[in-house]
Amino acid sequence: MERRYDLDWLRVLAFALLIFYHIGMFFVPWDWHLKNNIIYEWIMYPMLFLNRWRMPLLFIISGMGAALSLRKRTSIQFTKERFVRLLLPLLFGICIIVPPQIYIERLSNFEFSASYFEFWPTESFKGTYPKGNLSWHHLWFLPYILTYSLLLLPIFHYLKRKPNCRLLQLTSKRIPSKYGVFLLLIPLFLMECFLDPFFPITHGLFDDWFNFFYNLVLFLYGFIFILQQELFFNTVSSYYKTYFKIGCITFPLFLFIISYADGWQRHFIEATVNQINMWTWLLCFFGMSAQFLNKKSKLISYCNTAVYPFYILHQTIIIIVAYYCKDKDWSFVTKFLFITLTTFLICFLLYHFIIRKMKLLKIMMGVK
Repeated sequence: MERRYDLDWLRVLAFALLIFYHIGMFFVPWDWHLKNNIIYEWIMYPMLFLNRWRMPLLFIISGMGAALSLRKRTSIQFTKERFVRLLLPLLFGICIIVPPQIYIERLSNFEFSASYFEFWPTESFKGTYPKGNLSWHHLWFLPYILTYSLLLLPIFHYLKRKPNCRLLQLTSKRIPSKYGVFLLLIPLFLMECFLDPFFPITHGLFDDWFNFFYNLVLFLYGFIFILQQELFFNTVSSYYKTYFKIGCITFPLFLFIISYADGWQRHFIEATVNQINMWTWLLCFFGMSAQFLNKKSKLISYCNTAVYPFYILHQTIIIIVAYYCKDKDWSFVTKFLFITLTTFLICFLLYHFIIRKMKLLKIMMGVK
């Protein structure tokens, strides 16, 4: 199988959007680690749009990556690769990358006033966040992917050995259909209906039942889509315009429902529209990238290697930069552009001139 450069592009673009999203969290009314001196309510709407599909896209792509990795590895090799590329960066992040975020948060909330090296390491590992200081913060994605990879490994091998099993037969009948692929939403819809109300998202892995199982299904779907990639990519390439139109209709409808709907039935209506909206945008993006981005280039090769260190570093840099300009009397555009450009520039300088030239740092940052 030839390499799918469209998946590389989607992965890079999804993580780039994650950086913009976390910068947006600095300005939006929702709770976050650090807030600007002026809050802008209108930013909620583009943030809500991104929220429908940004993490589902990453979990599906990660499931696809697991399928591609298992093509050329044994179970032991795959497990070793997962630990090296996920667990080591997670531990490095918890010990080195995340503590400055918590320190800045404590400074901002007047909970700590001494220098950073009086905070780290003596205070930074006392207790668990938010009461304590030990946390994985934005790196929560890594333990979830590691856990899914290990839990689903027997299922992955079964699906590879049994291409005619019932599950793959069912999906092979649904994927080629323009609307039949929406039947894959049923487990996700049921989880939003009956798990989401009782298990709020915590990113804590062990107390995050809705978020855990919801993303596990998406991860499994990514694996299945690669096993049946000819069917999947033919479908999304053929109908991405239809999915785009449905997405453009269902997102305003979703906003209307969360703003004006009431009563016990609202939750089920919201879940229906939310899942359709999320799914259509995902299918649209996979279709558009397969149609236009499946091309080899030096740029995507570089970006695909750099994206993991950027992901690990970005939120710490955002919070540090934002802390020193949060009380500046700047317009939203000026402050947003300053934080964005500074974040990308510092990430690039650290990666290009330091990380990729030091073997130990490459390992700790998950770089192959």
